[in-house]
Amino acid sequence: MKRRVNFIPFLITLFLFLGCATGPMFYVNIDSISTPNANTKKKYILLPGLKDVKPTDLQFKEFARYVEKALASRGYIKVDNFNDAEIAIFLSYGIGNPKEHVFTYFLPVWGQTGVSSSTTFGTLNIYGNYGTYSGTTYYTPTYGITGYIAYTGSYTTYFRFLILDAIDLDEYKHSKKILQIWRTVVTSRGSCSDLRRVFPVLVAASKPYIGTNTGKQINVTLKENDKAVVEIKSLKRK
Repeated sequence: MKRRVNFIPFLITLFLFLGCATGPMFYVNIDSISTPNANTKKKYILLPGLKDVKPTDLQFKEFARYVEKALASRGYIKVDNFNDAEIAIFLSYGIGNPKEHVFTYFLPVWGQTGVSSSTTFGTLNIYGNYGTYSGTTYYTPTYGITGYIAYTGSYTTYFRFLILDAIDLDEYKHSKKILQIWRTVVTSRGSCSDLRRVFPVLVAASKPYIGTNTGKQINVTLKENDKAVVEIKSLKRK
């Protein structure tokens, strides 16, 4: 039975290997949920959602600027005073340990598979009632795939995430109860391990869904030079 040569794993490996250097395609998942009245509260303060990360942390401040601009495009208003804020938004982010993926693929071996025809050339010598014959037969071979050699390849991916949790401060000031009014979870897996590079893409992909109820997981595909990503990056400098 003929076996098909599977080059797909090889192409995946090449794509992922070149990913961070040549401008990869980012596959982002967004899952957002909210209460019915979540959209009525727009004044916010932004705080770190990670343990031991302070608002003065340089990475948090860089990432917060991306998020703040995305929030502004959704009608949210940043305030500096806790008493003026209606909600507190906690920003969490991170990147997981590398995960290696191993696969096997097959490449064909080319060789002689048989004979298509043969031709014989010879000489007949007659001596009275006796004779001798000498000749040579030439064979025309056929070539094709005679087998397959198995090869093993691998590629590495990283899990990247961004989480925004919104807490109702009006309720907290009144009853000291922590009431979550919306949560937006953004995840992605790919070959790029540079979270500073990936983070603007995560923000750009999630921007239309922040603070909403998606009802299901939304899948978004973006490149670094897509308009949505470029806008998020440029907004940081304004």
